[in-house]
Amino acid sequence: MRRSLTVSMPAFNEAENIPGMVADVLRILPRLADEFEIIVVDDGSRDETAVVTQTLAAQHPELKLVQHEVNRGYGTAVLTGLTNASKELVFFTDADRQFDLSEIEKLLAHIETADLVVGYRAPRRDPFMRRLNGKGWSWLVTLLFGYTARDIDCAFKLMRRTVVERLENEISSGGATFSAEFLVRAKQAGFKIVEVPINGHRPRVAGSPTGANPRVIVRAFKELVQFRLGLWREARLAVNSEVKSERGTAV
Repeated sequence: MRRSLTVSMPAFNEAENIPGMVADVLRILPRLADEFEIIVVDDGSRDETAVVTQTLAAQHPELKLVQHEVNRGYGTAVLTGLTNASKELVFFTDADRQFDLSEIEKLLAHIETADLVVGYRAPRRDPFMRRLNGKGWSWLVTLLFGYTARDIDCAFKLMRRTVVERLENEISSGGATFSAEFLVRAKQAGFKIVEVPINGHRPRVAGSPTGANPRVIVRAFKELVQFRLGLWREARLAVNSEVKSERGTAV
């Protein structure tokens, strides 16, 4: 079966990780896809992320750099990568090398019968407080929107490009709420979601995570509230539109 696959990754100050990450993709993808591309989205990094990526792209035509002049947030960087994908299947992960990329094969095994295959870290190899915060966030999202996935923010997701094309203009979250909104809207749109355990999650060895930054946390909660209120408004508009349509038909 022929496959075309985009591997997309957001990157913020990941110059130390990019060479190894690209090498991992180039080592693994040729046996899993007939054609593939790699997209690195530099989200306004202050280090040499863009320079390192451009140097590698000169050697590997499969690699493409997309840049944000300023830092626009994790969700915006992910969405930029997804919408720049040109292949039939789109996979995204982070550039921090915390996943064994060979486990993409687990996701590919389900994509023929699903629209979106999402990984969950089993186990998650992050510091205790980061794991605790992740569980609390997933619980809150489930409380507000219903169940979507057990590990909402796991950056190991594979989807058909049609999912991106259907949702790209509906996503409003540019920060850490992106994954929650993407999954909620995918479920509402009727896409089939399958969950797969990812065993190859590893501790970060280079670069620094931004998830614990107070500004990132505040933005995430603000976006979550805005998303919840937005869905209620959308539901009211849909009901009002239906009522008007029924009245028009009755007349």
